[in-house]
Amino acid sequence: MEKFALPEGFLMGTATASVQIEGGDKNNTWYKWCEEGHIKDGSHCITACDHWNRVEEDTELLKELNVDTHRMSLEWSRVEPKPGIFSDEAIEHYRYEIQLLIKNSIIPFVTLHHFSEPLWFDEMGGWTKEENSRYFLEYVQYVVEKLGDLVTDWVTFNEPNVYTKFGYIFGMWPPGKRSLLKSFKVYTELIKTHIKAYDIIHSVRRLKGFKGETKVGFAMHIRIFCGISPVGKTLAKAVDYLFQELYMEGMIRGKIKFPLPKNGYRYCRGTYVDFIGINYYTRNIVEFVFSPSSLFHSLKCDKELEKNDLGWDIYPKGIYQVCKKYYERYKLPIYITENGISDKNDEKRPNFIANHLANVAKAISEGIDIQRYYHWTLMDNFEWLEGESAFFGLYHCNFKNQIRTMRPSGKLYGMICKEKKLTEEMIKEFQRN
Repeated sequence: MEKFALPEGFLMGTATASVQIEGGDKNNTWYKWCEEGHIKDGSHCITACDHWNRVEEDTELLKELNVDTHRMSLEWSRVEPKPGIFSDEAIEHYRYEIQLLIKNSIIPFVTLHHFSEPLWFDEMGGWTKEENSRYFLEYVQYVVEKLGDLVTDWVTFNEPNVYTKFGYIFGMWPPGKRSLLKSFKVYTELIKTHIKAYDIIHSVRRLKGFKGETKVGFAMHIRIFCGISPVGKTLAKAVDYLFQELYMEGMIRGKIKFPLPKNGYRYCRGTYVDFIGINYYTRNIVEFVFSPSSLFHSLKCDKELEKNDLGWDIYPKGIYQVCKKYYERYKLPIYITENGISDKNDEKRPNFIANHLANVAKAISEGIDIQRYYHWTLMDNFEWLEGESAFFGLYHCNFKNQIRTMRPSGKLYGMICKEKKLTEEMIKEFQRN
């Protein structure tokens, strides 16, 4: 467990997503995916953590952790249950939830698209049709008009690369497509839509006279890809380019790079984020396999590294490496929008948190402008294809009775959030308890 100190003003928080915790919504694509039996453990997002009915209770959990900020997502299917029809009830619910955060001195950080979409949007063809992006942009406009007086900080899309890979290339997530060419079209549509949403959010808050500096970005899943053999190293560069670089250059600089189709887009020089959002979990070794269905590569783990419950490498140094890489390239503030570990028994999470934050502190000491860290996640939740069988929470959630229980790592994280450092004395205190 590494000691560290973070600068004054550094913000510590937690992150959650609507489908993963709220429960009760039957109008989104993940509800349909669950109904069709795709979830590995047979669980269902209709249950999740029942957060929709437990907002007050879960806000108390955040207070107990001493967080400065909390990243949450809105469920588009709740806010716009039918095309062009917006729900006053849903937006008032979210308004109340955000006001609770503010009342407790927790800065809200709102994500507009976190992997799920209304069923009607999917039935229209989703992102494969250029004309459909207008629905998302209308939703963005409505939400910012209704909540922009409370929220200054926004994420347009969470992990567009993961969404595209699993939803449109390998067909493992909704909408369940398997087409590389179609996925490239979706890449372009998401990039174009992010740029327009960026302008809408800034414009609405400015025209409405809402107070506070507007900050807009996207949260990108960033991995370290490395190769051992010459072929593996070449493949690692290709995977990095296709999985990460296309979106980074597109959403940050507005560039539609090869092999993405232009879809009528004209490049306008500019910067379309106010921060770089990085979701960092692990690294992979890339190897060649003769399999067109896997795009001729496989992702392996390092036998020498410790693993989480899902078999992912634990590689704290990687968070330093990706922050250094992208800060040196873009010279924009960095938010760690997600970082966490599946660890049911909570044996590895304390060290995971400490060692990753130590690498964040190291990066900051070298002049890299990292301003925030959001731990994934507040409590065990519905973890997409893994269902209820992946345990990322600082709190254990008993899905049968919905009792939340703080794990020891939650106590450690609460100490760090309060002190903005980890000292030898704090380590000893944690180990005694």
